Amino acid sequence: MILSPSLIWFLVGVAFLIAVAIMPAFAFILIFFTAGCWITAAVVWLFDIGLTNQILIFLMAFLILLFALRKYSLKIFRGKTHNDIDNYYTDSKIGKTAIVTKKIIPNMPGEIKVMGSFWRATANEAIEEGISVLIEKQESEDGLTFKVKPV
Repeated sequence: MILSPSLIWFLVGVAFLIAVAIMPAFAFILIFFTAGCWITAAVVWLFDIGLTNQILIFLMAFLILLFALRKYSLKIFRGKTHNDIDNYYTDSKIGKTAIVTKKIIPNMPGEIKVMGSFWRATANEAIEEGISVLIEKQESEDGLTFKVKPV
């Protein structure tokens, strides 16, 4: 049984589609391979063209779709992010009382325990372990270090 070139291109597209399900990390690029194969299958089905031209059609279809739909596709594959949620939890600690679990020395972070979690903390003065402190503000950009003062 000899398969027609259009059927071969279609089946290769199906194989890429299956690969999307198996390897989701490569889904972004494999979707465009699938579309390129199916566009090539449609063109080969309509017109009798040689293998070199079929490969060129595949490459052109793949690249045009990739660049034309890149921004739209990235929104879909990245999903939604909730950057504000981290700020909410960080801000909820400001104004709370914490306990120093590792001594804080000026310009050297120590450790505090607040709301059941341990966090890095800095202060303008030395603060010994076991002392209660008030969280004044977020000290680092990553939200993991707080500025504190003794209560």
